Amino acid sequence: MIALPDPSTFCILPWRPQDGNRVARMFCDIVHPDGTPFEGDPRGVLRRNLKRAADLGYTFYVGPELEFFYFKEATGVPQPLDQGGYFDLTPLDVASDLRRETVLTLEEMGIPVEYSHHEVAPSQHEIDLKYTDALTMADNAMTYRLVVKEIALKHGVHATFMPKPMSGLNGSGMHTHQSLFRGERNAFYDPEDIHHLSKEGRCYIAGLMKHARELTLVANQWVNSYKRLVPGYEAPVYITWARRNRSDLVRVPMYKPGKENATRVELRSPDPACNPYLAFSVMLAAGLDGIEKGYKLAEPVEQNVYEMKPDERKALGIELLPEDLWEAIQVTEKSELVRKALGDHVFTNFIENKKIEWDNYRAQVTDLELKMYLSVL
Repeated sequence: MIALPDPSTFCILPWRPQDGNRVARMFCDIVHPDGTPFEGDPRGVLRRNLKRAADLGYTFYVGPELEFFYFKEATGVPQPLDQGGYFDLTPLDVASDLRRETVLTLEEMGIPVEYSHHEVAPSQHEIDLKYTDALTMADNAMTYRLVVKEIALKHGVHATFMPKPMSGLNGSGMHTHQSLFRGERNAFYDPEDIHHLSKEGRCYIAGLMKHARELTLVANQWVNSYKRLVPGYEAPVYITWARRNRSDLVRVPMYKPGKENATRVELRSPDPACNPYLAFSVMLAAGLDGIEKGYKLAEPVEQNVYEMKPDERKALGIELLPEDLWEAIQVTEKSELVRKALGDHVFTNFIENKKIEWDNYRAQVTDLELKMYLSVL
C-alpha cells in the first residue's frame, strides 16, 4: 500500500519543538501501488459516500460535539480533576487551563471552535467544533482527539474519549449535527412547515430512524459504548425524534428567525470513540436512503419516553437501540445499507473485528461478578 499525502491537510503542530525544527502533519489517502484507492481506507469510504451525495446535488455538513474526561492517571481507578457540573464556572484549576489551551491550539491549527464548557459529570468537558463539510470535519475530529490528549499529557494528566469510564455518571457522547446543502441553500429548511423542516429534512430524519439500529455498531463501536446507552444518563435508548426533548435519538434544534442555514438534525447516539469517517458515512447513507425512498416521518415524541409504560411505547411503535455489542453486531451483519456504505472489504473486516472483541469481553470474569458471587456460591 502507499500512503498518498493530501497537501490540503498540511498543518504545523503547535505543541512540538519550536526552535527551528518544526513538525507538521498531513492526512493521507491509502492507495494500491497502481494508484487505485484501497478498499479498506476509511477516508476513502467517506469520499465514496460524499460523491454519492454530490451526484444527487448535495453537500454534507456536520458539526459534532465531542465530550471527554480528564483524569489524574491513565491507569487504575479513574480520579477526576474537579467536581464541576454542567456549564459550571469552576475556580481556575488545571482542567480550566487545559480546556482553554486546547481551544487556542485548535484555533491556531485552523480548526474553528464554536463552544467550550464543562459537562454534566465531574471532570467531563466538551469542545464543539464549528460545522463544516464532512471530510474536513472527520479530519478535524481526528486532530481534535489528538490535541486534547497531547495538551493533557503536557500537563501530566490523562484525557480519555472512552464512552463510559465511570459507573453511575453520564458517559461521553458525540452528538452529531448534520445538514444537506444545495449550493448555498439549506435543503432541510422550509419556511411553511410547522417545524421549519423541508420534505428532504423529514425524509432524512426518517432514514436515520429506520436504520438507527443498523448503524449503531459503527457509531458506537466498542463494548464500553453500550454502558453509556442505558436509561437515566441522558444518552438515547429509544428511537424517537423531537425538538425540545433531549432524551430522543434525533433532535431538531429550534428554528431561529434569520438563521435558515442553521436548520439541522442532531443524532445523539454516537460516542466520541468511534471512527468519524465510517460514522459520518453510515449516517449520510441512512439519511439519503430516506430521501430517495421518501420515507414518512412519524410524529415527534415530546413527552419523556423513559417514563412511558412498555405498552405505551409499543402502541407508538417506539423501538430500542441495541443493548450491547453482540446485539449490535447481529443487527448490522444483516444490513445491506451499512454493507453498501462501507463497502464489502471494510464491512467484512469490521464485523469480524467486533466479534473478536465481543468474544474477548464475554470470556472475562469481572470485579462485579466476584463481589456478587465469590463469597456466596
